[in-house]
This record gives sequence, structure tokens and C-alpha cells, in this order.
Amino acid sequence: MEELQQILDQALRQFAEISDEDELEQVKARFLGKEGSLTALLKGLGKLSAEQRPVAGARINQVKQGIEAALQQRREVLRKNRLASQLAEESLDVTLPGRGMGTGGLHPVTRTLQRIEQLFHSLGFASASGPEIESDFYNFTALNIPENHPARAMHDTFYIDPQHVLRTHTSPVQVRYMESNHPPLKIISSGRVYRYDSDATHSPMFHQVEGLWVDEEISFANLKGVVQDFLKRFFERDDLRVRFRPSFFPFTEPSAEMDMSWSGGWLEIGGCGMVHPNVLNHVDIDSEKYLGFAFGLGVERLAMLRYGVNDLRLFYESDLRFLKQFK
Repeated sequence: MEELQQILDQALRQFAEISDEDELEQVKARFLGKEGSLTALLKGLGKLSAEQRPVAGARINQVKQGIEAALQQRREVLRKNRLASQLAEESLDVTLPGRGMGTGGLHPVTRTLQRIEQLFHSLGFASASGPEIESDFYNFTALNIPENHPARAMHDTFYIDPQHVLRTHTSPVQVRYMESNHPPLKIISSGRVYRYDSDATHSPMFHQVEGLWVDEEISFANLKGVVQDFLKRFFERDDLRVRFRPSFFPFTEPSAEMDMSWSGGWLEIGGCGMVHPNVLNHVDIDSEKYLGFAFGLGVERLAMLRYGVNDLRLFYESDLRFLKQFK
């Protein structure tokens, strides 16, 4: 009986000294666990006589109940202390002035796309759109790109399956539009395109805007006038000069690379040319009666030049320090 009282006094004293809930559970095991001191006494009841066993068992249970009651009481105290501490840490001073809601801004590429579309709309161009997953026919064949052309190679194009690709340009939109609309046609198509390429000036996903004008009396002079007018207005520079260098694209003939004067030199900004008769024939437009021109510009390239950005990858790293500058 004296040992039972010592166990109870010891348990009450140790519980009172503990200020951590996890530690409390560890101390509990010293008395009520499988190897606890009170459990050992319960196991020893079998060694007592029949007369002693009921009295000893009743006393052990009484002490056990006392320990459990003290344990529960201490648990409740520690829980309340923890809650009070948490509330103190998370308390808010409602008398402080409120913080204003932060406002977001458009991504620089989005801003550039909107500016491009606005300027071309002012020149009478309508907007057209199409799927980003394209068939081989619309992405290559309908654009007069032969079977053995390097653009069809796996190292240049993302293939979904043998007959479908992530579009490598927005030119398929023009083909789809010509299929369902009759000349005169005057559209721009803008959106995401995909190619195997990644460095400071290239990305595997980027944005492109392409223009198309098909009518009875369209010439290369019209193409030059539209491109020059757009670039001068986009960069707000009346002294901007544009030149056209002979080049080759399967879907235009003749074809040219477009350069503009920049920082004392010339900078390539896209390709253009007169729509190839084979492209018009693919969409049942009489190439003897109608002529057209097409051009393509990289949206990120224009954004980099307009905002003075020297690494294209900054547009897609989601760094708020960079993006906040364009609010």
C-alpha cells in the first residue's frame, strides 16, 4: 500500500511539472504503459493470497483512476495553454489601417499581341483563329511544303502522331479561312506555335502573327506598304526603315526576308512573299484571277525590341519582379 501511494504521488508531481503535451504522454507510459510501474503491480496480483487479492486489486484500481484523472486534467490545462499561445501569435490588430488590394497587369506578350491586332484592325484586317494541334495536311501539304522538306523532320516539329503535329506556324489558319471564305480576304492570324528550339532568343513555344491579303489586284508593293506602315506605327518611329531581301519559302513566290533599321544596323524581323499559286489552288481559289501576299512576324521578338528585353526566357519564368514592370 505504501508503494501505491508513492506511485500516485510521483505521477501527480511529474504531471504537474510537464509543459509539453508529447512529453506528458511519454511520462504517462512510465505508470500506465505495458512496462509501467502500476501495470507491474497489477500483474503481480496473482502472487497474493485469495484474501489479499481483492483488497490489493481495489487499491490498485483506485490509484490507477487517480493517475488517469490527473493525466486528463493536465492534458486539458496544456491544451488550453497551447490554444492561448496560438491565439496570441495569430492575433490581429484590427485598429491598424487596411492594406490595399494589389492590382495585376497584362503580360508583356499579351500587351504586344493586343497592340499588333489593334494596329492591323485599323488597316482593315480581320482576325482569324484555328487549332493548335494541326493535321499534316494543313500544317505542311496545303502550304506547298514537300514531303522531304526539313521542316517536317522530327528534330524541328513536335509530332502528336504520324498525322498530327503541334502547329509550327499560324499559316494553317489562313488555309482554313480560305477554304470557307471567298476573296477578297484580308486577315491576320495570331497565337501560340511550337518548334524544337530553346535559347536566349528562341523558345519551344512562342507566339506568331501572320497576315494574308488576297484580291484581284494585289502586288508586292501592297505588301511593302502594309509592313512598313505597321512597323512605323508599332515602334512609333517615322524614321524607321524597312528592307526586303530575296529568300525562299515553299508557300510564297517570290519570297523575302524583312529587315528593319535598328541601333545603327539591320535586324531581321520576319518573312513574307506573294502567296504561291499552289496554295491558292489547294483551297479552290483561281490563281489566274486572284493574287495575294502573306507575312509572318514573331510576337516575342517585337516585344523584346519594344520593351528592351534581351532574353526571351524572361517572359516565361513567372518572375514577378520582371512582370510588375509592365503593369
